[in-house]
Amino acid sequence: MSRPFRFAVQATRATTAAQWRDTATRVEAAGYSTLFLADHYLGKGPAAKAAKWPPQHLAPIVAMSVAAAVTSSLRVGCRVFCADYHVPGVLMKEATTLDLLSDGRLEFGIGGGWSEPEYRAMGVPFAPGPQRISKLEEFVALFKAHCAGEPLDFAGEYVTAHDYAGLPLPVQKPHPPIMIGGGRKRVLSLAGREADIVSINNVPFDPVDAAGRTPRQEAVRRLGFVRAGAGDRFASLDIESSPFFTAVTDDPAAALDRIAGMLRIPAGGLGDHPNVLVGTVDRIVELLLERREIFGANYISVQQGEFEAFAPVVAALNGK
Repeated sequence: MSRPFRFAVQATRATTAAQWRDTATRVEAAGYSTLFLADHYLGKGPAAKAAKWPPQHLAPIVAMSVAAAVTSSLRVGCRVFCADYHVPGVLMKEATTLDLLSDGRLEFGIGGGWSEPEYRAMGVPFAPGPQRISKLEEFVALFKAHCAGEPLDFAGEYVTAHDYAGLPLPVQKPHPPIMIGGGRKRVLSLAGREADIVSINNVPFDPVDAAGRTPRQEAVRRLGFVRAGAGDRFASLDIESSPFFTAVTDDPAAALDRIAGMLRIPAGGLGDHPNVLVGTVDRIVELLLERREIFGANYISVQQGEFEAFAPVVAALNGK
C-alpha cells in the first residue's frame, strides 16, 4: 500500500516581511502541506557564485516561526538544517520551541552539509564526508533524547549534552517528524533507520552516469538503500522528492528544450527524469502516480516560482 501524496513548497525568494507573510498564507490556501526554507546564509558575492546557490534573505528559524504564526494548518520546516552550522543543544531547543509554539507543525530536517564554498565563507571547517555523517548521526540521537524529556547523558565524538533535561517538550510525540536527506548509501541507510521522512537528492541529469546507470536506475538504487536501512518500518516512511524542473504546460516539448539547453544535455528522454515534471496537469498526475510506484516518492516539494501553477496537481492528488 503506497503512502498518500502530500506536497510542499520550498520558498527562498521573500525579501520583506509582507512578502513572506503573503507567501505563507498563499501556500496554505493552495492546499500544500508544508512550507520549507533552506539553511543557507550567503548574500551576493564570489562565495555565493562558487556555491551555485541563489541568495536567501531570510534566516530559516525566524522565518519558520513567522510562517507558523500567520497560518493555522501549514506545517513548517527547513530542507534541511546543516548540522555543522548549529550548536547541537541550541538547535534542539529552537526546534522543540517551534513545535510547541506552532501547536505541533514542525518538520525537523537535518543533514550533514555539502556546500564547501559556504562553509569556507563563514569560517566553518569542512570535514571529510564520513565525519560529517557521523556528526549527523549524533545530532539525530540527541534530538530524540531531548524530545524524550529525560535527563541527558550524551557524550559523543561531536555532540555533548549532560546534566540537564531537554525543554520544552514538543507537541508531536515521540518527536516532530525527522527528515534526513542525501544521495549516498550511508546517509540514506541512516535515514531509513532513523528518519520519518527521507529526502532523496536529485539524481544526475546525464543520460548515463559514470557507473553506467540511467537516472531512473540511480533513483531505484537509492531507494534500495533506504529500504534496506528501514527494514519493517519502510512502509511508514514518507519519501520526499523535489522535481528541480517543473512546468505545467500544454507545450512540453518547448519546455523540455529549454531545460535541456540550460543543462547542456539532449532533450530526448529528459521528460522521464525522476526530477523533471513537465506536461499538462493530467500528464503530471500520471507521472507522479507512476513514480510513486517505482521510486517511492509520495511527498513532493516544488520550487516557489511554480507553486501556483502546480496547485491543480495538488488538488488532484493530495491525500490519495
